[in-house]
Amino acid sequence: MNKIKVLHIVPMLSPGGAERVAVHIVRGLNRQHYEAVVVSLAGRLECDLDRLLEEAGVEVRYLGKPPGFDYRMYYRVYYTLRDYQPDIVHTHLQVLRYALPSMLLLKDASLVHTVHNVADREVEPRGRCIQRFAFKHGVVPVAVAEEVAVSVERLYGIQACRVISNCIPTDLYAYPHTPRGEWRAKEGFGSKDILFVCVARFVPQKNHALLLNAFAQGPASDPNAHLVLVGEGALREQLEQQAKNLGLARQAHFLGLRSDIPEVLGAMDVFVLSSDYEGSPLSVIEAMASGLPIVSTAAGGVPDLFESGREGFMVQPGDVHGLSCSMAFLLGNRKARQSLGMAAARRAKEHFDVSTMVQEYERLYENLVHHSHSLNRESALPESAMLAKEGAARPRN
Repeated sequence: MNKIKVLHIVPMLSPGGAERVAVHIVRGLNRQHYEAVVVSLAGRLECDLDRLLEEAGVEVRYLGKPPGFDYRMYYRVYYTLRDYQPDIVHTHLQVLRYALPSMLLLKDASLVHTVHNVADREVEPRGRCIQRFAFKHGVVPVAVAEEVAVSVERLYGIQACRVISNCIPTDLYAYPHTPRGEWRAKEGFGSKDILFVCVARFVPQKNHALLLNAFAQGPASDPNAHLVLVGEGALREQLEQQAKNLGLARQAHFLGLRSDIPEVLGAMDVFVLSSDYEGSPLSVIEAMASGLPIVSTAAGGVPDLFESGREGFMVQPGDVHGLSCSMAFLLGNRKARQSLGMAAARRAKEHFDVSTMVQEYERLYENLVHHSHSLNRESALPESAMLAKEGAARPRN
């Protein structure tokens, strides 16, 4: 039997959640039945995802896109698809503006797009026009959470959008390579310190400003409490200044980008997320698999990940008092941290291991291939080219 050829397209192989999901999928596919390739519109960024794909023997094609609009991507995507002749093209984030015209030329391929955030936040208005057109002409949307599926129906009019939850290799986070005490000593933390951690880009969506205020209002009164922020982004300098203004210079720690996230999480006590909106954040699942209790806003698909009072605590987006009180409770209650963390680890293992997600995508791929899902290409091509041109006017990437 011929293998099913699957090609994933991402904007770049950066440390974001959507890119990591794509890598988890292709690494997990059954090699006896599938052959996978990853296409990055950008050049190589030397992220840990590159290494993971190399270790798995997965081919990656880097198309060298610089920031801003680049018309050359239309040709490079076209020649890549023509050479590989995939059975499945699976896109992520905002790549349809470049990939859709070439995808429409594939006579026998089935097309999938994972919606990684609530639909009205995933791409800008021009990108939504392209995606609306794509979904009407046969590109199959997949939502990463029930709330995301609801947003897809609300924005694009697609009922009963398939939901496949994001998942991770849970054992990687359950058994970090560096012991907790060793990591803490190396990074300057003591055994008695209580470490709250947030792993997230410094962008408005994640609302780190709320988190800093919540920490300052409650946990910061204990000198052993520390807030560890992992990530990078345009707001970092502003947030560092906010931390100083709040008197948190000694207790708020900005670690930048890290490639040792399992080790970082293994050394922490509580995971905190203060987002205003979300899809299905991998960071929460990774923290759960690491055995950490979760304090999070109930943004997007987060309520699908854990139950408030069982694996952690959930507050409404923007609720600084609720966030602060939940953190303060866990700061002073070691038994609660342990029991909630153990429950979180069990839930992650049972519901969010990568094998579950891969099996769901394999079933989707096989169903599409066996039922010869295809686009109405002749009528779609001229209009898609026009939409791509319009969508390229001021794209983000």
